[in-house]
Amino acid sequence: MMSKIKTAFFCGNCGYESTKWLGKCPSCNQWNTFIEEVIDKGNSKTQDNWKTYNTEKRSTAVIALTDVTSKEEKRITTNDPELNRVLGGGIVPGSIVLVAGEPGIGKSTLMLQDALELKNIVTLYISGEESEQQIKMRADRLKISNENFYLLTETSTHIIFQEIKKLKPDFVIVDSIQTLQSDIAESSPGSITQIRECAAAFQRFAKETDTPVFLIGHITKDGTIAGPKLLEHMVDTVLQFEGDRHYAYRILRTLKNRFGSTAELGIYEMTGDGMRAVLNPSEILINQKEEQLSGSAIAASMEGMRPLLIEVQALVTQSVYGTPQRTVTGFDLRRLQLLLAVLEKRGGFQFGVKDVFVNIAGGLKVEDPSIDLSVICALLSSYEDVPLPAHICFAGEVGLNGEIRAVNRIEQRIAEAEKLGFEKIVVSKFNKKGFDKNQFKIEIVALTRVDEVYRYLF
Repeated sequence: MMSKIKTAFFCGNCGYESTKWLGKCPSCNQWNTFIEEVIDKGNSKTQDNWKTYNTEKRSTAVIALTDVTSKEEKRITTNDPELNRVLGGGIVPGSIVLVAGEPGIGKSTLMLQDALELKNIVTLYISGEESEQQIKMRADRLKISNENFYLLTETSTHIIFQEIKKLKPDFVIVDSIQTLQSDIAESSPGSITQIRECAAAFQRFAKETDTPVFLIGHITKDGTIAGPKLLEHMVDTVLQFEGDRHYAYRILRTLKNRFGSTAELGIYEMTGDGMRAVLNPSEILINQKEEQLSGSAIAASMEGMRPLLIEVQALVTQSVYGTPQRTVTGFDLRRLQLLLAVLEKRGGFQFGVKDVFVNIAGGLKVEDPSIDLSVICALLSSYEDVPLPAHICFAGEVGLNGEIRAVNRIEQRIAEAEKLGFEKIVVSKFNKKGFDKNQFKIEIVALTRVDEVYRYLF
């Protein structure tokens, strides 16, 4: 007799399961996100099993915390310094990493390139989207050969784990998790049930065999990782590969990391030979101009432990329409409105009748509050149509009362500005306690309020 087909409803946003359709998800409070899917909770299906893969069994007995010996994780160091940086020092054995990004951004190229450069590690690249010939063509373009690199073009997890048992790889890459299909679930590939079951199978495999697994994931139209939020909770690390396809530069950002900092950033340049790690991004993020123009200021910002000097561009023009425009690229719109209100209230500048446009050069998205001061200086420069002095940069957060607040890691910011040839840096007066002024050759200008900065520059 055939078993009765069972169906359930799943929230497309968070993966919440319900026996009936609901208008509003009780877990994430989103409306109209429930999708009906066929499920099979019985034991009749073949389980993805790899118990014979590793004879070493992990202890499951209860143990006191004081009896656990703490040791530093042995990491696999790749030839990609930017990937090592965002992972916290290399790939941790037994970790499961989700790499997400828009179509065509270069996720597969980056993972293929990094895997091919691991010459002494047996790597299995599982592709559910491309054929062996397509991957071979990309590898030929990268001009990297590796005898320990193996391909498998398959979507069934049952067959995949059978091949894994034979090969016993040290590193597994899955491209992509949305294309895989488990025999345990009845639904189609890419559905919530399939993504959850396939990710869970690879999670168990990674933890029980100490094999690192990289899952490549897709991005939805609104920029979030495809599949339920549950997928992000199941993995150890979530990396987002982002950037504008019209720019040559790509950013690898850490959204979650159980083995390191979540504030790290890796920068790559897309070339004909693959992804090139950019070791000194400050030089490429500052546009070299023949003459000084108004509305441009250099900010000394931080991304994780890395100091970055970026160019902030502003344009202030007379408003033609009744409501002035506020347009930003790479900066928070609400933060811009706050800074404009500070300038209007504390400085007396009439931005209420002006159109304001702010752009972070190079296609970067910056959330560091220390660029507030450079945004304000760029706005004032465009407002007065007076270029800022050459070789000056800024590092400071601006409060609602117009005060310049101290920022963290000020020594690293100053050192980066000095290294790139800047002669002056404007910082908060409250930052003076955090460093020794005599150790730097660059002139450090410590100010307290925005009106002092205006009088100093103009």
